Amino acid sequence: MMRDPLIPAVGVVTKIRVDTPDVKTFRVVGLDGKKPFEHIPGQCAMLSVPGVGEALFSITSSPTEPDFLEFSIKKCGCVTDWLHAMDEGQQVTLRGPYGNGFPVDTDFAGKDLVFVAGGIGLAPLHSVINYCRHYRDRYGRIDIVYGSRSKQDLVDYQEILDTWCNEDGINVHLTIDREQPDWDGHVGFVPNYVKELGFDTSSTVVMCGPPIMIKFTLAGLMELGFARETIYTTLELRMKCALGKCGRCNIGSKYVCKDGPVFRFDQLDELPDEY
Repeated sequence: MMRDPLIPAVGVVTKIRVDTPDVKTFRVVGLDGKKPFEHIPGQCAMLSVPGVGEALFSITSSPTEPDFLEFSIKKCGCVTDWLHAMDEGQQVTLRGPYGNGFPVDTDFAGKDLVFVAGGIGLAPLHSVINYCRHYRDRYGRIDIVYGSRSKQDLVDYQEILDTWCNEDGINVHLTIDREQPDWDGHVGFVPNYVKELGFDTSSTVVMCGPPIMIKFTLAGLMELGFARETIYTTLELRMKCALGKCGRCNIGSKYVCKDGPVFRFDQLDELPDEY
């Protein structure tokens, strides 16, 4: 029987990992100890703390993970404050998945991929990257450009070092905004670094991060000669109810929660400037 997307299921937080001073990753299973539901890369789910509120978050674990869902969550409000104060073994409720996800099995297949992320913007891309890693033979070269304010603010830093950096055909380019004593890597903002790296314009680009980063990275990609039809992003932060009922994510003729949150930039060009 199909689940009612309005009715949340009870989940158990089985593991909490501290990624940065203000980001934690929560591993969630159902009461039966199994993965609560299946999803595709780029989809979201609604997590709630009963009596406190609910909020929408990216599912950061790959669909290829058979046993659980994970969410990397930045502490930035009432619900996230409560989540960050939780202990392993406590319960939350969740519903989903929502959104259209990235076209990993169609448009991305056979392409060289460039992932561009800033700060917590890596969270929505984490699921996509690990999906493409799992089905490595379906894709060409994979480049990951990831930047944050400091080394301490890089989400999933240990996984990046231990796993992503050690796989053939995957090139990781890390940068931080300002120099610091324990960092010997690249220093500078993500948009400038992308232009400096100068990727092949036949690649497909997937990016997520602060709006100012996306604005200047997009401009840099245009200078390099990329087509807007080959650049994808996600507008999940605009999603509210996730079901197309509240109307708060409506932009022109589109509902971000029903038609997105994943869009190509040529699709966004057709929408009013308010996005």
